[in-house]
Amino acid sequence: MKFIFSDCLDFVDPKYDFELDRNAPERKPYWDDQFPHEIMKETPYDGILVSRAIVQDKYSESQSMRFRRVGAREFLRFNRPQDQDKWVFGDCGAFQYAKLEAPPYTPSDMAEFYSDGRFTHGCSVDHIIFQFYTHLLGTDLPEDTETAENCRFRYDLTLNNAREFLKESKHICQNFTPLGVVQGWSPGSMAEAASELLKMGYKYLAIGGLVPLKSEEIHQALKAIFDKISHNTSAAIHLLGFEKADTLDQFIGKYPITSIDTTSPLTKAFKDDKKNFYLDNKVGGIDYYTSIRIPQAFENLSFKRAVQTGALKQELVVELEKNALSSLRDYSKKRVSIDEALDAILKYTRIFNVARKVSQKVTDNNLETLAREYRRTLEDRPWEECDCSICTDCSVEVIIFRASNRNKRRGIHNLKVFHDHLKRKRGL
Repeated sequence: MKFIFSDCLDFVDPKYDFELDRNAPERKPYWDDQFPHEIMKETPYDGILVSRAIVQDKYSESQSMRFRRVGAREFLRFNRPQDQDKWVFGDCGAFQYAKLEAPPYTPSDMAEFYSDGRFTHGCSVDHIIFQFYTHLLGTDLPEDTETAENCRFRYDLTLNNAREFLKESKHICQNFTPLGVVQGWSPGSMAEAASELLKMGYKYLAIGGLVPLKSEEIHQALKAIFDKISHNTSAAIHLLGFEKADTLDQFIGKYPITSIDTTSPLTKAFKDDKKNFYLDNKVGGIDYYTSIRIPQAFENLSFKRAVQTGALKQELVVELEKNALSSLRDYSKKRVSIDEALDAILKYTRIFNVARKVSQKVTDNNLETLAREYRRTLEDRPWEECDCSICTDCSVEVIIFRASNRNKRRGIHNLKVFHDHLKRKRGL
């Protein structure tokens, strides 16, 4: 099973100053920054996925023009000798246009995009079906007429686009692999879509619409699909936007999945409440740690508002921020006790809750939970247990939840841990 990382210009400043919380002088974003495969000793994934919608919505005009001119691999600086055999995956980014009546791209548009970008793999044009009914049999539709019509419209549109895209893909390049996207409103409808795509001539299927589904619903969908297409032993399966990365072990071995794409290990570094830092537990699994939240006194919007309204004094905020940072750094160097460090951190957390107008009762409950999670993180010192280039270079800074350059570095570290875990599962 290959791990394809869904990129959204996730680069960091390699010369970022953690003490001053500043980027390097005269830094030029993108040009001076490094992607995960550049900052790590080894590329922490088997390929990169680029969504058409991300290029359109997130790239600057000059970046978009350069992407089309030089191709995805060169734009992403994914052209080093050690990365030449890795995949450059593409899709439409259907979540970005999910609310539109129809996709903004035609099969011909996407074929041209993949050709210009010199992709190795590319998905057909799909339209997400958000509804999912586990009780419906086969291609039975939900009772609500409007919902049923919408599901069927998106289902038929996705299959028709796939049929047209397969024809268009023949003009891209000899080494390009087209993927037909499966969408459905039930396990049975997804299985039927997969069967139809194989009949069209697709050899690689991408299962879409998985992001909002629970693990059990994904199991039901995959079981129905593989039961339906079991006669086709050569069919390859990709899971689009597989956000259940921390439960992947449930799916490995149970289904013959060829590849997945996800941003989950990176985004959990700054979006999850607890699972921010991944660590190989040396017995075949991953342990998760809560990062230490020390928001910036001058940059954080909650602090800014609290100071402006007179709820907090800027001098107090700055003093407690300084104490929290210095105590944590001193603890990492074994100069202060864990209790001293934890006390300074929680004092800062308490006034942060004041800035956010959190009630006293909720604050006390939050601090009790955080104290427990933070103590575990500090006691285990997980940043010392990893020899990746992020942890080696940053030390305790990687465990601090604070601004993008730290948070994304922690996410890049997570990518490596996840990729290594997956390679062990694959027996590599």
